[in-house]
Formats: sequence, C-alpha cells, structure tokens
Amino acid sequence: MSTSARTRPGRAGGSRRRASSRPVRAGARGAVDSRPGRRSTRGPARSPGQPRRGPRFTGRAVLLGALVLLLAMTLAGPVRQYVAGRQELAELAAQQDALTQRAADLQAQLDRQADPAYIAQRARERLTYVLPGDRLVVVGDVGDAGTGAGDEELPAPGTGRGAPVPWYTALLESVAAADG
Repeated sequence: MSTSARTRPGRAGGSRRRASSRPVRAGARGAVDSRPGRRSTRGPARSPGQPRRGPRFTGRAVLLGALVLLLAMTLAGPVRQYVAGRQELAELAAQQDALTQRAADLQAQLDRQADPAYIAQRARERLTYVLPGDRLVVVGDVGDAGTGAGDEELPAPGTGRGAPVPWYTALLESVAAADG
C-alpha cells in the first residue's frame, strides 16, 4: 500500500496524514476523537467487571412512549363508543326477542278468543252459565257438611262468631273474662 492511498479526498494538494505509531494514553490531550459518531473515552472510572451503563431513558424511548400515549388517547374515545354501541345493540336484540315473544302470546290469545268453544267455557266459569239439559252442582263449604238443614236456626246477620265486634266491646269482654 502506498502512502498516496492514505490521503484524504477533498483536500487540495493531496496532503498526507500519517498515523502515529505511538500509543495514546486515555487521559492524553489528543485522545478525544472529534469525528461524528465517535464517543469520548473520557468518563468516570469503572472497574473491568462492571457493565457499561448508559442513560435510563434515551430520547428515542421518550419519543416512542409519547407517541404510544398519544395513540392510546386518540383511540380511547372511538373504542369506548364502539363498545357502548355493541352493548346497546345486544340490549336491543334482547328487547326485540322479548317483544316478539309477547306478540306471539297475544296472537295466541286472540286466536283462543275467536274460538266459540273457548268463549262458552269462559262464560260457564265466570258466570256459572248452564246450558239447558246440563246439571249444576254447587259444592258447599266444609263447615256446613256436619249440620242438617233443619237442625239449627240461622243466626242473625252481624251476631255470628265471625262478625266484627267493635273494639271497645271486645275490651270490656276481655276485662270481664279476666276478672272472673
């Protein structure tokens, strides 16, 4: 390799720069390399076993974090609206199913009420309607089963055991009963 191959391009006259064969100390004046992209060898002394520590947050990391935060804030509103819309859609679908079921029930009720046999059955139940030739059987209360028709006189209305008594009469009767 010739010495002319070591010349820097762009310099007029092709001045040469020779590399020194002497080692440069770390603290020496000429140890700092001023070329772009190179770091200085100066810095705090560290032991050979410790790894080299850089800054905690680099400019790129801070910028990336800010962009992610901005993107999250930008998308939060539309995502919330989307989720609320999906929930409302599900509620409306459930409401539609309930209304469809109710409409089917009401249609079945209309069909039943249009049937003459159903109308006759409801009239017999509610109005105790009896057709000519049918027998009407009335079942009495259980308390009337042991008494005959002519065995006792019927009590006057309002004087029976189940008739309401004024409160003051009940109070006087209970005091008289307690007195003996």
